[in-house]
Parts: sequence; C-alpha cells; structure tokens
Amino acid sequence: MIPLYYDLHIHSCLSPCGDDDMTPANLVGMAAVKGLDVIALTDHNSCKNCPAAMYHGANYGVTVIPGMELTTEEEVHVICLFPALKDALAFDALVYERLLPVQNREDIFGKQQIMDEKDEVTGTVENLLINATSISFDDVFSLAGSCHGIAYPAHVDKSSTSLISNLGFVPPGSTFSCAEFHDFKNLHRIRREHPYFESCNVICCSDAHYLEDIHEPEHQLYAASREIPDILKALERHRR
Repeated sequence: MIPLYYDLHIHSCLSPCGDDDMTPANLVGMAAVKGLDVIALTDHNSCKNCPAAMYHGANYGVTVIPGMELTTEEEVHVICLFPALKDALAFDALVYERLLPVQNREDIFGKQQIMDEKDEVTGTVENLLINATSISFDDVFSLAGSCHGIAYPAHVDKSSTSLISNLGFVPPGSTFSCAEFHDFKNLHRIRREHPYFESCNVICCSDAHYLEDIHEPEHQLYAASREIPDILKALERHRR
C-alpha cells in the first residue's frame, strides 16, 4: 500500500457556484503545485468537464478521478466516483434525465461552462445543475453501482445539504462504507451522535469552488497503486 495525498471533492467552472478560474487545466495545475497525488472532479449533477480534467491530470502527473456531487430528491449531497471516464459519462446521462428541468439563469446563479482540453468553452449546460434530482438517497448507491461507481455522503458535518442536516439520521439498511467530512474536528461528535460512522472509512475534502480552497497535502489515503480502481477499492475497504 502506498500513501496518496488527496482532495476528492473539487468543483470546476461547470458548477454555477464555481469560480470562472476553476477551469480543468487550472484546478489540476493547482493540485500539482500543491503536491496532491489524486483529486476528483465532482461538479454538481454533471461529469461533463471530467474529460478535460483527466487529460490535464495525465500531463501533470495527478490522478484525476471522474466524479459528481449528486443532489438527491431530499437535497442530500452524495459523492459519486467512477473507475473510468465512460462510466462517469454514462452516469451523467442518467442523472441529467432526472434533474429538475429548470433553466439556468447566469445572471443569478452563474455560468455552467463545458471546457475542452485547451481550456476553451465548448458549450454550456441549459438546466440548472444545483437543483435536486428525482433520485432518492436510498437509490443513488445502486444507480452509481450500475455504472461501476461508488457513492458516499458528502460533508456529513455541514449544516446544510448533508445527510445529517437534511435527514437527521442514517437510513436503516444503508450500506455505504465511506463518508466525507469537511472538517475532521467534527469527527468524534458525529460518530458519538451517529454510531454508523464508527465503522466507515472517513475522508476529509475541501469542496473547493475556488483555486485557493483546494487542500494542501495534509490528508492521505492508502491504496495499492495510483490507479483509479485501486483508489476506489481503498475508499470502500470497510464495506459492510
């Protein structure tokens, strides 16, 4: 097993709340400058900037996992990560069909820019990506699995759009084996209040919407290699 510095929750300029400077080349370049080994691009309800980010990851020597921060119908945020780009894009198509059909207004919510390998805008997403989908929290795990991906709740310690803030409990029958925290200072409190998380593999990620918010190399995970499938296995090593 090798140690890998990570940040597995980063938004690009495709997310309407993401800064325009969060282009695929910029965010991967910043991860490289900071010394991260692996990152995940997790835009709201979309994987459309993952191709460009993975291209730059190969050039910068940073493993880029294609992913998404999905919003369930309960407005719980869930991180979904995939072993290959084709799997992520297949999931992207499934999710967009289930996204509330409300058109984005750039003047209110921000741009939703799709970028190519040259960091040039090739298009935009019409429907507002920060809306909820019609996918329930209980169903998101099997849906991600149908595209060979894994899923786990995002920033469980945040006061909004998290599993704990929105549902108040871990649903009976839950099978997720990983959980993301925004701040590890909240780890013991959450585990005390919700014992389910005692057996989870916990990680800490930035939820970066600006380049400066991408994590420094302070958190590590251990995987058999830097290949994406091995990293996903490491995240789920405590599977129930």
